[in-house]
Amino acid sequence: MLLEAKDICFGYTKNNMVLKDINLGIKPGERVALIGPSGCGKSTLSQILAGYLTPSSGSVLFEGKPLPKEGYCPVQLIYQHPEKAINPRWKLQKTLNEAWEPDETFLAEMGIEKQWLTRYPNELSGGELQRFCVARALGPQTQFVIADEMTTMLDVITQAQMWRLMLTILEKRGLGLLVVTHSLELAEQICSRVIKFEELGTNHGFTSVVD
Repeated sequence: MLLEAKDICFGYTKNNMVLKDINLGIKPGERVALIGPSGCGKSTLSQILAGYLTPSSGSVLFEGKPLPKEGYCPVQLIYQHPEKAINPRWKLQKTLNEAWEPDETFLAEMGIEKQWLTRYPNELSGGELQRFCVARALGPQTQFVIADEMTTMLDVITQAQMWRLMLTILEKRGLGLLVVTHSLELAEQICSRVIKFEELGTNHGFTSVVD
């Protein structure tokens, strides 16, 4: 397996468990969709898989090894709300360079205008900022991408543009993909395998504060 979650449990308190006994395995090059209603714990699991949250018990393995605790993680998460992923006090050039330093050709391919990098996050539109966050996640060391409701907040035309661009890059580089969504239609269009969240383990029905 490329990315594997084993017996993942997570709770903000002992009495409120968000996830219990979650198991998930994704093979190299697979495009997998994880679907479920809002509040079921999908975003919590996404952050655990990308190393942003530590599970209460269980483990996440990438190529059979634990995720690195320091440095660039090969699993990159793209949030539904891009403003959550970046420091609002930093100009976008600094935010991008913290992850990696793409050349102008890549930025042009992503549709990112050079002047954007001199601005703060609140000076870009939602679509522009999400495009920036996608580019930031696609560094040369990235091997797997988790897209957590990546385009839900965007208009239909921008959604289509973002997904076409994303899938082209993933195909070119042979990267794995987990699409986290509540839309079965989107899941079936993009992915070869669709998993329902309730099939992964036991969900206590707790509404996650980050989902």
